[in-house]
Order: sequence, then C-alpha cells, then structure tokens
Amino acid sequence: MPRPLEPHDLLARRLTRFTRMLHAVEEGDTNGVHRARVASRRLREVLPVLPLDADLVDRLGRRLRKITKRLGRVRELDVLIGIVSEVRGSGRHSDIVLERVGAAIEADRRRTRKRHIAKSQMRELRRVGAKLEKVVRTLERRRAPGRRAAGAGKSETSNHRRSHRWAIEARVGRRASTLERSMAHAGTVYLPDRLHAVRIAVKKLRYALELDHELAGAQQGPQLRLLRRTQNVLGRLHDLQVLIDRIRHEQASLIPPDINVWRELDGLVTSIEDQCRRLHGRYVREVAALMALCSELSGRVQDVRHQTTARS
Repeated sequence: MPRPLEPHDLLARRLTRFTRMLHAVEEGDTNGVHRARVASRRLREVLPVLPLDADLVDRLGRRLRKITKRLGRVRELDVLIGIVSEVRGSGRHSDIVLERVGAAIEADRRRTRKRHIAKSQMRELRRVGAKLEKVVRTLERRRAPGRRAAGAGKSETSNHRRSHRWAIEARVGRRASTLERSMAHAGTVYLPDRLHAVRIAVKKLRYALELDHELAGAQQGPQLRLLRRTQNVLGRLHDLQVLIDRIRHEQASLIPPDINVWRELDGLVTSIEDQCRRLHGRYVREVAALMALCSELSGRVQDVRHQTTARS
C-alpha cells in the first residue's frame, strides 16, 4: 500500500507534473498541452485545502484559472483536428468537405496557439510554477519543527493530518452535492449545456476524490474509475457537439452558396449527432451509479461537522 502523503506532498506531486510539461507546451506538443492543462486544474483543486493565507490561495487560483482557460482553448482545437482526422479515416464522408472543415479549424488553431502559447504566456506559466515551488518549500519548513519537537511530535502530526483530511473530505462532499444537483437538472434528455455542467462537476469531484485517496495512501478504486469513465464519455460528447457547431458555422458561411457542399455538411452533422446520442445513452446508464456515489460522498460533509463538533 502506498504511504500516506503529507499535504505539501500533494502540492509537490501536482506541481512536478505541471512543470515537466512546460517544455512540451512551448514546443506545441498536443499531449503536453493536455497534460499541462490537467495539471493546472489539479493544482487549483489542492490549493484551498493547504494551510496557506487565503489571499495567496486566491491570487494563485486566479492565475492558474487563466492558465487552464488558455491551454483549454488550444486543447479544444487540437481535439477537433483529431476528430476530423478520425472521420476522414472512416471513408464515410466527402474528403472535400472534411478538408474544408479541417482547414478552418487548423487556421483557428494556429491563431490560438500564437496567442496563448507565446513567449510572454510561457513566462507566466514558469512564474506561476516558481511561485508554487516556493509555497512547497514554505510548507516543508513549517512541518519540520513539528516533526522534531520532543514528545509532541506524533500528536501534532496526527492533528495536522486529521485537520487536512477533514478539509478534503468536506470538499469531496460539496463536490458530490454539486454533481448530484447537476445530474438532477440535466435529467435524461439530451441537453448539451446541462450535460456540460455535469461534465465539469464530474471532473471536479474526481480531482477532489483523488486528493482524498492520495492523502490516505489508498489505491484508486471503483469510485474513481466510475468518475473517470463518465468524464471520458461526457468529454467526447462535448467535443463532438463543439464540432457540430463548427460545421454549422461552415454551412452558414458558404460563399457562394453550394447546395451539394451544404448537403454533405448536413450529412456529416447527422452522423456526428448519432454518435452524440449513443454517448448520451452510455451516460444515462451510469446515472444511477453516479447518484449512489454522490449520496455516499455528500454525507461526508455532515460527518465532518459532527466530528469537528465532538472534538471541539
């Protein structure tokens, strides 16, 4: 079984994943962009549960949020290019139409990369990384005196770990409650905007639950596998819906109008919509399990309150 981690270990581990990807981001590597974006999101999740000044957490959180959004814009276009390539490989649609859609997305991707992965943006990513490294060192220094204190070392360490465990469990509970409400609001009808909210809630719960597992030194179990599987399904559905919107835009911008191209584009949309419906069906089949998981995890908020009151 992996050893339980200290809170600063959680930050250090996520920061390492982030900084390792910066060179790949600068080189324009699509996988590097994706990994850096995920790492920035995980950093945002861990900061609020650390013993840090609230203003510092807020400032770093805002900077990381901007990084996540910038990398997200690049990542979205990378994914769309990949989907167009997949569709072309199937041989079911006109190469001319797919070339038109792909060229429009590629032009947008070049502009977006130039804007969001410029030298100035990379300097900001590295500055944030350096700031977070200082935070890690500060947290390590704070823990060192407590570990060396005679007699009180074990008790202090136990209280320290317990307080952070409660903070993370409370966060997991709140994330679970948010996901439960999002799924109830989405229902079982295919409504892209509401499903997008569910996807975001799933992602946030997954990252919070990862913290809980890592701090306890536990292996990732069926709960995280369910969340990861659902996130992948809803993520793919969202990407396809974005592609549909891009294709509709191409239809509307046909100058001069070409009925044959318009029909080919419409057929492409219909095919992608079929995929969306199948993915939505997969999500609906997971709803009962997700609701049960949320009910279990959201109860932690009340449990934490009871534990805190009992020890006050």
